[in-house]
Amino acid sequence: MSKESGQLSFDEVAIAWRRVTGASPTFVWLGGFRSDMMGTKAQAISDYCGTTGRAFLRFDYSGHGESGGAFEDGTISKWLSETLAVLDELTDGPLILVGSSMGGWIALRAVQEMAAANRSGRIAGLILLAPAPDFTARMLEHELTGEEKAVLEKTGRHEVPTPYGPDPNVFTRALFDDGEKNRVLTGPIDTHCPVHIIQGMNDPDVPWQTAQDLMERLPSDDVTLTYVKDGDHRLSREQDIALLLRVCDIMVEQVENP
Repeated sequence: MSKESGQLSFDEVAIAWRRVTGASPTFVWLGGFRSDMMGTKAQAISDYCGTTGRAFLRFDYSGHGESGGAFEDGTISKWLSETLAVLDELTDGPLILVGSSMGGWIALRAVQEMAAANRSGRIAGLILLAPAPDFTARMLEHELTGEEKAVLEKTGRHEVPTPYGPDPNVFTRALFDDGEKNRVLTGPIDTHCPVHIIQGMNDPDVPWQTAQDLMERLPSDDVTLTYVKDGDHRLSREQDIALLLRVCDIMVEQVENP
């Protein structure tokens, strides 16, 4: 087992990555909107993989963390393309995608894109933490006031204060438009693999009903939804991390003994 780091050039942007070498299946961390690969949950999985001898990969989307590019140039399609490039270049064998918030949306789209390319077998499992599929339409656009919509149309951007940092979240017109093209909660979602969703019921950002809606659109019998009654959006408390790592153990067992 060894630790490695580097940069992958994609579309003339440097995508920073870190990984732990080890046995398959490889865990891959897909972070949330404006988060980075050095967060508490990603580090916990890295430590878990180092202890259990599993391979692990994490990276920053463009405009996030240690990667290059401008954040406001980002869209779901752009970050999805970067994800697929990272998977192709830096992994082999079966994968367990761990998607947090927006990363859950990107994980679902990655499954769809790989299935369309007849490569669905590569993704062996999904762990989705407070997943936020279709958040641009379901959680943002319909909440905009008339004045905010006018500002968005005029300036191409909408700013929202966030409790997670001093700077507001910036949502661009391009992000909204592209999000519409990437919606997944419009019909059945075939993942071709086991799925475990963890959702806090005190999540102020992603309503727990979103996780319920997602589960109902997953036709596979091998889907588990775990509610954390007092859990928030971050799910980063000690007990939340312990739950996440238990789910990692369960997912490995499901992948290795289908």
